[in-house]
Amino acid sequence: MSVETNEILSSYGTTVFEVMSRLAIESEAVNLGQGFPDEDGPEDIRQIAAEGLVSGPNQYPPMMGHPDLRQAVAEHNMKFYGLDIDWQKEVLVTSGATEALADCCLALLNPGDEVILIEPLYDCYLPLVERAGATPIPVRITPPEWKLDRDALEAAFSDKTKFILLNSPMNPAGKVFSEEDLSFIANLVIKHDCIALCDEVYEHIFFDKHRHKPLMTFNGMRDRCIRIGSAGKSFSLTGWKVGYITAPEMLLTTIAKSHQFLTFTTPPNLQIAVAAGLRKDARYFDDLAIEMQQKRDYLKAGLETLGFSVIECEGTYFLTVDISSMSSEMNDVDFCKDMTVNGGVAAVPVSAFYKDDAPDHFIRFCFCKKYDVLEEALRRLARYLNKNEDQVIEAAKAYERS
Repeated sequence: MSVETNEILSSYGTTVFEVMSRLAIESEAVNLGQGFPDEDGPEDIRQIAAEGLVSGPNQYPPMMGHPDLRQAVAEHNMKFYGLDIDWQKEVLVTSGATEALADCCLALLNPGDEVILIEPLYDCYLPLVERAGATPIPVRITPPEWKLDRDALEAAFSDKTKFILLNSPMNPAGKVFSEEDLSFIANLVIKHDCIALCDEVYEHIFFDKHRHKPLMTFNGMRDRCIRIGSAGKSFSLTGWKVGYITAPEMLLTTIAKSHQFLTFTTPPNLQIAVAAGLRKDARYFDDLAIEMQQKRDYLKAGLETLGFSVIECEGTYFLTVDISSMSSEMNDVDFCKDMTVNGGVAAVPVSAFYKDDAPDHFIRFCFCKKYDVLEEALRRLARYLNKNEDQVIEAAKAYERS
């Protein structure tokens, strides 16, 4: 039987995360490729979810989301960013941030629209935009500086621009866009009378002097921004797939219709538990960032001792390294495969996050793992690269102690 399937989705292969994870399993490698913690989030939140599952109700909650979670999202916006949000009209709960992105693309885009995307891209952005019928307009930032080319960005805007999709803190670059860059983007959005779709799932994971400031807080942007958050990243509970959208009513009304025909709703016990999480004291979120920064520093020190050139990571779970000095014969894809099979450690090639003509000598490691997992990865890499294991681990631990 010959059946024609959708040309856009059929053209995409299996995600690089799945490919490398399968190879890691087959090779019994330490998987520092896929971006999820290997420790579950706060026990008190999980306990609330467990109790809610047993006590019920376990029937459909409201399509827009459980009122308690929607109120908590609005409170969180006010507490951390000073945003006055109407929880009844401006908050929608989704089954993960990816669903939230899909809802927005399907609800807002029409054939002929253009969407500005900043490469390197999280892998779902491009297919979602294209499947919705819009034309992606890529603007790239390139390692090691990850500098935003403002001239190129300004040139990308046109009278066909529906929105810019902004990811900050940014996966996989680990970049937190500066206030100056954000102000520049905001001015372009206003000038071209379009909107900004802001993927802010790593909003509480930023390091050193860097701080996350939502584009929605800038002058003139309150009613031009859609803000997406994720319980998976904020509470290390990625398997729960609970996301939330904050948007002006005029946009959210249509986005909710898209959500209605995709997942309709999200498990009620998880929503109640996430509401409790969002109401945690600011100290919890500070500690989350501190813990991730310490793991970043541990892995960074070990990788540098191994000879990798490590690029600055300002936020998220990810370190990007330059492999030019490690291999002159293999590109990033081949290096990652060889390192997984023969070195026992999996990473992800950064070229997978670009549409075309990608840089081919950078790879991405994920550091949101237990210390013993990170140590084992460094030991294996030391053997793979013929380096002194103990020296590498001592360097990592010394950086951690400092």
